[in-house]
Amino acid sequence: MSLKTIAGVELNVSEEGYLEDMTQWNEEVAKEIASEIGIELTPKHFEVINYLREKTAAKEALTIRNVGKSGIVTIKELYVLFPKGPLKFSSKIAGIPKPTSCI
Repeated sequence: MSLKTIAGVELNVSEEGYLEDMTQWNEEVAKEIASEIGIELTPKHFEVINYLREKTAAKEALTIRNVGKSGIVTIKELYVLFPKGPLKFSSKIAGIPKPTSCI
């Protein structure tokens, strides 16, 4: 665990850059993390992000398939929103732990 300044706030992050404490997350943090990855967030991105945060808070396992079945986006749309690692990058931006299904 290390400290990283994101959106002007020092936050605890894992070695891979995931927030260690979900409660430290806000939309400004999300926007800065997304910018580092090269993603400009839209309202559709935030729908996915909020879904991931809700499921994580409910202690539900996250998979690309489950997100695709959520009714928010299809799997194909998820890949368009978060290319090169849809669940990995959406989780990082959402301020949740890295899902166990991600490599």
